[in-house]
Amino acid sequence: MSSSRFIHPGRTALITGASRGLGRALALALGERGVRLVLVARGQSELDAVVAEVRARGGEAHAVVADLADKHAIYPLAGQAAALVGPIDVLIHNASTLGPTPLRLLLDSECEDLEHVLAVNLVGPFRLSKVIAGAMALRGDGVVLHISSDAAVEAYPTWGAYGVAKAAQDHLSRIFAAELAGTGVRVLAVDPGEMDTAMHAAAIPDADRSSLADPADVARRITDMLDDPARAPSGARLSAATWEVT
Repeated sequence: MSSSRFIHPGRTALITGASRGLGRALALALGERGVRLVLVARGQSELDAVVAEVRARGGEAHAVVADLADKHAIYPLAGQAAALVGPIDVLIHNASTLGPTPLRLLLDSECEDLEHVLAVNLVGPFRLSKVIAGAMALRGDGVVLHISSDAAVEAYPTWGAYGVAKAAQDHLSRIFAAELAGTGVRVLAVDPGEMDTAMHAAAIPDADRSSLADPADVARRITDMLDDPARAPSGARLSAATWEVT
């Protein structure tokens, strides 16, 4: 493998929202590449099932149950991750919430619901990045990846809370990239596109599932982005749908 490639056996990754959907698919894709994984979600049983899948395929994975909306969970989470696999090389902010479903107009949304969506989709990733990206910068190596959405750039009625949070997360990603320039840390945002996941089903129950992307295919494309600093430079906002796997 070329020395310019980033992903190789022995690398470590922390993936939030890893118990289902894209998070699970990323865990399987990276685990098959020999990346040592810390998988984070709120549900123990679903998380344990993904850990078992990774291990059954010959990979290494560890489960950490945590709620990113709880600020008191961040330092214990980072400490557990370091104790399990050592310094984190790849931090993937995949955990996300739509807020209450069926989705509703912003004028009909409770302030507390907006606050919760921001806590999970924006403030939690900010807190976790502060802990882990700082250590990456000191080592001069690492990637922070934010899973974005087309709702971050398009104004869809009833997607307000989610869209606001994702738009802010996109800009958080750009600012981190600018501030970490020259440190060896890449910061990326990736729009995975519409996928056949439980979250998409909750948002659009009557969607044609045959028109939705397979999370496994999206995970393969994102893994390739992580692996290719030349085509996925720090500060980029990338689209999984248009990415050509090398």
